[in-house]
Parts: sequence; structure tokens; C-alpha cells
Amino acid sequence: MSERGASLHGMVEIGAHVRDGDPLEAAREADAELVQFFLTDPQGYQAPKARADAAEIRAADVGVFIHAPYIVNVASTNNRIRIPSRKLLTQHTAAAVEVGARGVIVHGGHVTADDEVEVGIDNWRKTVARQAAEGGFGVPILLENTAGGDRAMARRFDTLARLWDAIGEYDVGFCLDTCHAHAGGEELIGIVDRVKAITGRIDLVHCNNSRDEFDSGRDRHAHVDTGQIDPELLLAVIREAGAPVICETPADRIADDVAFLRASL
Repeated sequence: MSERGASLHGMVEIGAHVRDGDPLEAAREADAELVQFFLTDPQGYQAPKARADAAEIRAADVGVFIHAPYIVNVASTNNRIRIPSRKLLTQHTAAAVEVGARGVIVHGGHVTADDEVEVGIDNWRKTVARQAAEGGFGVPILLENTAGGDRAMARRFDTLARLWDAIGEYDVGFCLDTCHAHAGGEELIGIVDRVKAITGRIDLVHCNNSRDEFDSGRDRHAHVDTGQIDPELLLAVIREAGAPVICETPADRIADDVAFLRASL
């Protein structure tokens, strides 16, 4: 049995964030068991279009995760941001169902310096509660911790705990990003236990090294074996989490990152 086949039968699944034009071909190029991709411009409010390759993606022996656009911010107190964000998240989850995705990753968002964090938390609660009342998203949404912002919903884990108290009863999972945690000021040593004490779960790990120092607030990913984080610490987090892994590292060597993790775990 190949190393890739062994991983598919009991070990950690390892994948890559890939271009959205032909995600299956990109998965083959990276020798990835999982793929993550955007359905639209990650900086725009466009609704996803029907994909001609949706049936092929559903049928492929590759696990699929969709990343919601970065601009989604359901915590915002600005109606011109929050309301389109809710709509965009609903559109993306519906489109994710069409490609057989296991989950849709969404950033926690933030409020401004003039707002109370509790308002952003309540906006999150209203978003998931409203969708639950309408039958749910159709696919789990995976809240991802983020790297910057003093008023972010999911940078500091004390705020994350308050957020989870408000939304944890709904169909919400958690995606742990190692670069974001490091840049956001959360130590990676013991982080799995701290996250699970809050959420009770880790559904996906974004395994990324960081180009910047601890607590920098800067979201700049580096290859797994380079950057400011000891690669052995990244491997320890993956082992402790026991969840599928996606590398969101620079595209030039993302296949090397997948191979490094497969050989090291």
C-alpha cells in the first residue's frame, strides 16, 4: 500500500488549499487527499455560480472543504456589511452542498473600536439561530480563529469562549489555524486542550507556519518547515487534534508541505 493509501485508511488526512479552476487536478498535483478552495473571489460579494464539474467533484475520492470569502463578517454592526455577509454565507453553504463539501470555513469577523464585543457575539448568535430555524446551512460551518484585530471574535480565546457560549448549541464546528494562533498571541503548546475546553471539538486544522513573530497580528503564512514556528510543534498540534489537515501555504511548494506532513506524521 502506498503512503497515500495508508493515510486514507486510518491516519491523518492531509490536503491543500488549491486554485478553484480545476481543484481535482490541483489535488493530484499536490498528491492531496483533501482540497479546499474558494467558490468566488475571496474579496468580493459575488454569489457562487453553478459548477459544471460539481458531479465530478462529488464523485471524486478527494475530501472537499470550501472557504467562505474573507469579507464575510456576520459580527459587524454595520448593516451594509452584516446583512450581505449573512446572504453570502448562505449562498456559499448552498453551493458547497452541490460539490459535496464536508464543511465551509468562515472567519469569526470583528466589530469596530466603537462597538462592544458582546454585540458582535449576539450578531453571530442571530445568524446561526435564524438559519437553524430555516432548516440549517446544509453543511457544517467551521469557525476559524483569526490572527489580528483587538475586537475580533476569534483571535483571543477568552473572546472565543464567550462566542461559543452563544453559538455552540448550533451546527457550528471549529477550524484551528496554527499561523493565526501564533500571530494572534495564542501559544501552540497545549492549544488543542484549550480549544477543546471551549468548543469540545476541532474539525479541521489549517497547518501553516508563520512569517512573523508571536502576537504580531499579521496573517502571513509560511511553508511548514520554514517560518517562526518550530515544525515539530506543528506536528504535535496535528497529532493532538486528531483532525483532517489542510495546508494553506504558498502555492510554489505546497506539494512539498503535504509530503513533509505525510512523511512526518
